[in-house]
Amino acid sequence: MASSSIMPTDRHPFTWDLPHPHILQVRVGPQHIDVMRHTNNVVYLQWLEDVAWSHSMHLGLGPAEYEALGHGMVVRQHELNYLQATRLDEDLSLATWITQIDRINLHRRYQFVRPSDGQTVFRAASHFVCVDIAQGRLKRMPEPFQRIYGAAVVSSAPMGSSMGADGR
Repeated sequence: MASSSIMPTDRHPFTWDLPHPHILQVRVGPQHIDVMRHTNNVVYLQWLEDVAWSHSMHLGLGPAEYEALGHGMVVRQHELNYLQATRLDEDLSLATWITQIDRINLHRRYQFVRPSDGQTVFRAASHFVCVDIAQGRLKRMPEPFQRIYGAAVVSSAPMGSSMGADGR
């Protein structure tokens, strides 16, 4: 499996699971913390959406383009692997990749890293399907989706096979 390393200034080096990640930086805030004094599990799900939209908009497909084309990508399935707790005021690098598309389906992988110690704290995979926004029914991806998302695909193992029970 291909990987790439990153070494931010005064941070620990770490290795991305796949090359060329789209990265969103976040800091764990008080609103993210639960009674266990760590980041609430549901926050990771929001961060999946945040980094996926950030990547899609970076590629030129944001909400306005979805509306104009009358199509959108919706989640069919998430696979979430919580590897280590994150806590208040920790910085995180949220990475995503598009790993596969066809006429209806798009698959993403995610890796969240804590740069202060180089630890991967979370991994996930998502399966999206294309729908007609007005009807809410499955539809073939319009040509701009296939072209733009297709050009962003990073080679990966099939969905689910790359993450064992421990999320690695």
